[in-house]
Amino acid sequence: MLNSSLLRIAAGGIAYQSAATAALHSWGLLNQIAVPPWLGILTTLLFLDFAIYGQHVLSHKWSLLWRLHQVHYTDLDFDATTAIRFHPLEIIVSMAYKIFCIVLIGAHPVAVIAFEIILNGCAIFNHSNVYIPLAIDRKLRWLLVTPDMHRIHHSTLPAETDSNYGFSISCWDRLCRTYRADPEQPHANMAIGLAPYRRQSELTFGRLLLLPFRPLRRR
Repeated sequence: MLNSSLLRIAAGGIAYQSAATAALHSWGLLNQIAVPPWLGILTTLLFLDFAIYGQHVLSHKWSLLWRLHQVHYTDLDFDATTAIRFHPLEIIVSMAYKIFCIVLIGAHPVAVIAFEIILNGCAIFNHSNVYIPLAIDRKLRWLLVTPDMHRIHHSTLPAETDSNYGFSISCWDRLCRTYRADPEQPHANMAIGLAPYRRQSELTFGRLLLLPFRPLRRR
């Protein structure tokens, strides 16, 4: 509720407005060259998808960003609510980064709207606590990030957390060699969350808001 309210009050429609402004002033790569609309939309979608993948990797590797990003992993369960469990400051940082990427590529405004829909829909899907038959899951994850694929990323084991960073299409993990097919423990038994934060008393709303400003704990 806090994050949704923050976005609506402070940044509602800003991604689309950034793309429209870039188009008006001919900012960005796609606004400098003549390309068919369908190619501009496809290029925008792929570029933004990879940009978010890169941001995700950096959020794990750079301690300053990890301070914010770790809030997402303190959830001891893995379900659709995990998809919207982010620190409000990370929401703002992510929006600023997204605006930069939109202006840089000269994103097609229609593609930006489509990307926001895909971003939110895929996040809810791949964080959902659902069972997909293994045979179907293995085929589906050649294109999309499935819940089983992304659940590994929420393991308490650092080697598993540092894999499967994609949120929409799964090709970036394969191309960048961050893909992991299976966890050490079966999905039904694997521990979810961060090893240093296993007590519910540390995971209250107020404590999570202050978590980025506390000393980092070793994973």
